[in-house]
Amino acid sequence: MPYATDGIRNIALVGHASAGKTTLFEALLQAGGVIQTQGSVERGTTVSDFDPMEKERGHSVAAAIASIDVGNCHINLVDTPGHPEFRGPTLSALAAVETCAIVVNAHNGVEHSTHRMMEYAKSRDLCRMLIVNKIDGANCRKVVEQLREAFGPECLPINLPAQDGKSVVDCFFKPDGVADFDKVADAHQRIIDQVVEINETVMGHYLDEGESGLSGQELHDAFEQCLREGHLVPICFVSARTGAGVKELLDLIDRLLPNPKEGNPPPFVKGSGADAVQIEATNDAKGHVIADVFKIVNDPFVGKLSVFRVYQGTVKKDTQLFIDDGKKPFKVGHLFKLKGKDHTEIDQAIPGDIAAVAKIEEIHFDAVLHDSHDEDQIHLKPLDFPVPMFGLAVEPAHKGQEQKLATALGKLGEEDPCFRVEHNKELNETVIRGLSDLHLKLTLERMKERYGVEVKSRPPRIAYRETVGANAEGHHRHKKQTGGAGQFGEVFLRIEPLERGAGFEFVDAVKGGTIPGQFLPAVEKGVRQVLEHGAVAGYQMQDVRVIVYDGKYHPVDSKEIAFMTAGKKAFLDAISKARPTLLEPVVNLEVFVPDAQMGDVTGGLASKRARISGTDSARGGEIIIKAQVPLAEVSDYQTELKSMTGGRGRYAIEFSHYEPVPPQVQKQLVDAYKPRHEED
Repeated sequence: MPYATDGIRNIALVGHASAGKTTLFEALLQAGGVIQTQGSVERGTTVSDFDPMEKERGHSVAAAIASIDVGNCHINLVDTPGHPEFRGPTLSALAAVETCAIVVNAHNGVEHSTHRMMEYAKSRDLCRMLIVNKIDGANCRKVVEQLREAFGPECLPINLPAQDGKSVVDCFFKPDGVADFDKVADAHQRIIDQVVEINETVMGHYLDEGESGLSGQELHDAFEQCLREGHLVPICFVSARTGAGVKELLDLIDRLLPNPKEGNPPPFVKGSGADAVQIEATNDAKGHVIADVFKIVNDPFVGKLSVFRVYQGTVKKDTQLFIDDGKKPFKVGHLFKLKGKDHTEIDQAIPGDIAAVAKIEEIHFDAVLHDSHDEDQIHLKPLDFPVPMFGLAVEPAHKGQEQKLATALGKLGEEDPCFRVEHNKELNETVIRGLSDLHLKLTLERMKERYGVEVKSRPPRIAYRETVGANAEGHHRHKKQTGGAGQFGEVFLRIEPLERGAGFEFVDAVKGGTIPGQFLPAVEKGVRQVLEHGAVAGYQMQDVRVIVYDGKYHPVDSKEIAFMTAGKKAFLDAISKARPTLLEPVVNLEVFVPDAQMGDVTGGLASKRARISGTDSARGGEIIIKAQVPLAEVSDYQTELKSMTGGRGRYAIEFSHYEPVPPQVQKQLVDAYKPRHEED
């Protein structure tokens, strides 16, 4: 292995759809000597878009990984999808890299996903850089102005398009040449001024002796610190089609971007709840192994492939590793580096590197792999994935395929953190949830293609919630005598509403042993039964505190079942007096429509109790309408939107919060539940 940890660069290419990420991925692989000929998205010959669905549709739906060796620098490059429906694989990649490279289409400028990815990368304390692609014939000066206006003056060009349009001019290492729209010397000076002010020592040397007084290492360290702290977001220009700026980009990655020792340390946590403490992986090759799984692929031929980033220790062939807090280790029989769909076997993976193991069924997304029980209860701080809210109730199209369907859905759910499978016991309903109708449509297509399972689908029941609006007290005495030992338990409790999203609290305030300690778990169990099944309309209850403060017991007849029943009925008694309220899920809605249909769409949304928050311009004459709307109002919105826009409109939803339903809606839901509940 010719490289060490400080020679590794981990970079994710992210950005809006059609920014040219996959083509740039190909150009970098070719410039780095990994492939002889650059593949084409249109012909379906790229390294990263190897899935049949990606080839057919001409865009990425999953993240792909390949490595480039330039001298002693080993670059792990991750190509990610740009469509918002496939944000799960994109965000997963951010857990494995130090640098997030946001690719911008020079002809379109700042687009919606440009903003999104800059925000996500900043929230993870990642170094950010902006790569302006497709510079041929574009107004690059205008793009720079847009980027600086959108993301701040810390965005500075590190190179500039040459006047011939076929190359770029370096503004940092060798600031000479003729640029297309700016003086190279001026651009160089702005970068130096930005870099030196991050460090007092460097600033002192610069003020005393000018740039000549700065050593190369001093300037590099200051530059890297600027990246790590977000004080500098470099802009570089490329044309992935013609190759302009691609070799310069590789050189920049090698010389300036942070290695795993220089980037911000990953936010690992040991323990849970109040006892959790943040720890830092050391990048020590001789330490205990700590690695995080950020990608799962269920390959029909290779089997389950688990891709991980090593943060500490060295993973070697035949190593015994544990998964999370599991007690039974697995053996690393084969260790791989990835190049798209191809796997190359390696002997070891050092800190900072990305590798994969195959056919270990117990590994799951975000699992921590380690080689010592000292690393039990360690996990990486979770990424903030969008909550999948668009749902479909599904069932097999052919009888007898229920188990096959369950297995296929489970495997698909392992691969995409924004795809979820729920089973509603009450309605015996399997619901799949994703980020949009397109997300679910493509997932079901993949299931049919890969696992041979077809389904019938329909809109699911809305996941309403119950809560309370006031404090109240409840009491129940459970007494049952059937001959011999009876049952006795008495519970006094009070309930209080919590702020929205707080969940549930159970408080033991019993004094003097009026309820012995061994029976309190039974009281809580009875309360939780009501939480699960609801009290007024059959929906889960949330945002309530239950305080048990008194009761009575019998030395012979008191049993767990008695206190469970007493706790359940005391809770129901309190709820009936506490203004029980139904909550409905409200989603953030983004509707992409042609400019001409904007008025029709906003009018339609107003009739759905939507609160429109604003609009943005998108490429191709599209308008993005942003709103908050109850999920129930858009559960079957696609048909209506297609009708209004001639099939050109699309939308995505993301969970925002719960809020009370209107009184008439609550009455309808409660009335509908009563007959069903009475029959039960």
